[in-house]
Amino acid sequence: MKAFGKILGLFILGLLLIIVALGFALTHLFDPNDYKDEIRKLVRDRAHVELTLNGDIGWSLFPWLGLELHDASVATLTEPTKPFADLQMLGLSVRVLPLLRKEVQMSDVRVEGLNLMLTRDENGHGNWEDIGKAPATAANPAQPPAAGESRPETNAAAPDRAWQPLKLDIDSLTVNNARVEFNDIQKARQFTAESIQLSTGPVHNATDIPVKLTAFLSTNQPVIRTKTELTGKLRFDRALKRYQLDDMRFSGEAAGDPLQGKTVTFSAQGQLLADMSANVAEWTNLKLSANQLRALGELHVRDLDKTPQLSGGLSIASFNLREFLDSIGQPAPTLGDGSLNKFEMVTRLAATPTSVSMDDLTLKLDDSTITGRVAVEDFAKQSLRLQLKADTFNADRYRPPQDEKAKAAGAARKSEVQSGEAEALAASGTSPLPNQPTQVAWSDARLLPLERMRKLDVDADLSFGKLTVEKLPIQNAALKTSALDGVVRVDSLRGDLYNGNFEVKGNLDVRPEVPLASVQTHIVKVPVEHFIQSQGTTPPLRGLLNLNSDVTAKGNSEKALVESLNGTASFALNDGVLVNANLEQQLCRGISVLNRKTLSGEPRGKDTPFQQLNGNLVFRNGVASNPDLKVRTPGLTVNGDGDIDLRVMGMNYRVGVIIEGDKSDMPDPACEVNPRFVGVEWPILCRGPLELGAKACRLDNEGLGKVAAKMAGDRIGDKIDDKLGDKVSPELKDAIKGLFKR
Repeated sequence: MKAFGKILGLFILGLLLIIVALGFALTHLFDPNDYKDEIRKLVRDRAHVELTLNGDIGWSLFPWLGLELHDASVATLTEPTKPFADLQMLGLSVRVLPLLRKEVQMSDVRVEGLNLMLTRDENGHGNWEDIGKAPATAANPAQPPAAGESRPETNAAAPDRAWQPLKLDIDSLTVNNARVEFNDIQKARQFTAESIQLSTGPVHNATDIPVKLTAFLSTNQPVIRTKTELTGKLRFDRALKRYQLDDMRFSGEAAGDPLQGKTVTFSAQGQLLADMSANVAEWTNLKLSANQLRALGELHVRDLDKTPQLSGGLSIASFNLREFLDSIGQPAPTLGDGSLNKFEMVTRLAATPTSVSMDDLTLKLDDSTITGRVAVEDFAKQSLRLQLKADTFNADRYRPPQDEKAKAAGAARKSEVQSGEAEALAASGTSPLPNQPTQVAWSDARLLPLERMRKLDVDADLSFGKLTVEKLPIQNAALKTSALDGVVRVDSLRGDLYNGNFEVKGNLDVRPEVPLASVQTHIVKVPVEHFIQSQGTTPPLRGLLNLNSDVTAKGNSEKALVESLNGTASFALNDGVLVNANLEQQLCRGISVLNRKTLSGEPRGKDTPFQQLNGNLVFRNGVASNPDLKVRTPGLTVNGDGDIDLRVMGMNYRVGVIIEGDKSDMPDPACEVNPRFVGVEWPILCRGPLELGAKACRLDNEGLGKVAAKMAGDRIGDKIDDKLGDKVSPELKDAIKGLFKR
């Protein structure tokens, strides 16, 4: 037995020596370069691609089955002269014996100078779509095979057991100086990834694999160039269909036309997992940064085999939004001081391929804290849903500045108003009436982006603890609005303002070329002077405004809307004051003329208080007619009839004043009201810029003459009655009185 074992050992040793000798002889005496044509034909027939071998082929047989290609390219059979891939060198080797156990054990795999060129032609067809396809033949594909020809088997026998993946082990993978280029001729777009460097550690199933990938990415529309680096530990389990990238970090720098010469430094970190057997994926310990922007969060995706559902959370640390936008070449729009200086956000995320929502949102913008929900329910329809609540929000901060044309128009009008006001104050009511204003008070700049608004699908419910608009501090403001199919509806806009309140409802139809608007307004006890001050002018009156209006307008500028304003309104102003206008003093001056006396003192005050001011307005193409103005002040009752031209903010009123005289504790003797003056309506004309208020009013001398003539006639009539008594008939007395009243 001992001798037999020795003989068997020598036999096996001899057999191994023979195998090694045969392998040595085969690899040294057999040159694969002599069979390039056969290799190309085999690849063409079996893989349906065109292989070009310009360099040498190196190989080894045992114990490693090795292959090394130089200067090779691959093309489709439809375009064999246009390679879609080429490389300078590919080197790999596989252990022979493990292949018998369905195990692939490879040494270092090296790829040098890989160049992949993908092209979509002007018809939208990609060259990669022809890979592996045999060229079309001239034979009719519908023609049945001839008799006697064998038909291909259509029902292949199912394997006896389920397919099991090969076990793959690679010592390392190295790719140097690779390049991928994609050209879309139809859209004239190009994407390039070049200087690609990939290196890994040992590649084994269910073990951590260190990975490092660097590349330069670029596009031509827009022109952007990005330097990138990806590192991490890759782990995969092919049996469980589970893939992980731990300690992932993707970073780089980007520059290009959209960044206007600026550079964005970015990074993304975290743990990535994809479990295809459970159809879930996640990104945990997510960290994002881009220049000043810093964010944390996590993302989870389920139902990968159906409609993916994303959930997670995102937290963006406080940063200066204006500086960030400037750092990425997108300067913030010119807005008010203190705007876009602070931005911070925390939210829960949910999304599908067609929708996204931010729930439990907390957003801090400058001095405002906003909470609620923002969602886009359908990307295709741009269905936006808003449910937001803010503690305070100053809308004036985020309005763009007035354009130069509007500034010039405003300056011209302001100069016109100031000139008339100075003359009125200097003359103390004795100067001629101011001229009717001619400068347009409104801008003709476009207000609304009509094309975008026609596509809106919005449902918004907004509330504010304090909302500042046009310098008006609105408390407890609430807005409910919707937009669909080109119609914007304001169901309710309400709030409290200086111990009063208001509510506005309306519609805006942007479907026609010229948009149509309708607005209903209800205002209760709001100090009117604050409305006027918000426009940057000194208020000519004060008081608590009550207003109900229903108006329509059309156009897409302030000027067009005002010029087309139509509708009705009713108003009442309680506990008011006409500022810098003592109507009582002007009337005393008129009474003193009639009394033929001189006023003994200077005016005792500049203002005229009143208990009530009310009336109705009818708007016709920007002109408000007010036929029933009623004003009640101490010692005065005023009836007015006139127009307010909103196009130039001018007024033209004829006012009748019924006076009781000087009711002060120490009345001026020249202003004592003769009993025959009581109940007489004294005429006053008001004309000029609306901002002047009562300062644009003067005594109507022509009307005053008529009043004096009437009063003289009445006085003569009284004397006729005294003298004639019952001596003549009433008809004769009336005839005589009529002679003096002409």
